[in-house]
Amino acid sequence: MRNRDRACGDSVNRVTTAYKISDAARLLGVSDDTVRRWVDQGLLPVTDASPAEIPGDALAERAVELARAADDPTSVLSSARNRFTGLVTRVQRDGVMAQVDIQSGPHRIVSLMSSEAVADLGLEVGSLAVAVVKATTVIVETPRS
Repeated sequence: MRNRDRACGDSVNRVTTAYKISDAARLLGVSDDTVRRWVDQGLLPVTDASPAEIPGDALAERAVELARAADDPTSVLSSARNRFTGLVTRVQRDGVMAQVDIQSGPHRIVSLMSSEAVADLGLEVGSLAVAVVKATTVIVETPRS
């Protein structure tokens, strides 16, 4: 990842962040070859840098497109917008409570719920599930320069 600053009079303008193909692939949860194919197909632009880099805004747009591709199998209307469709990869019951792990693309979601809820939902390894997150606090971090 590379950030560039451009001086313009007394102010500094931030130029779009650009990502190496390997970094773009990691962020999108795909292989380097897939990113290269997308570049060749015109689905992702590259900068003039050598080696080629993907502009951050184009990478963000592609990430949103890929996120839309996963269909939500539920036919529920909800105010929660953070929905992660994935596969149950682990169910660990411990008496009254259980831990359920869901793999949604590159994201691992862990939910603690009652063992009764696990049984009622029929959750087992390999089940299709949707993790719905409704939070009042979201912390955003960036890498140190």
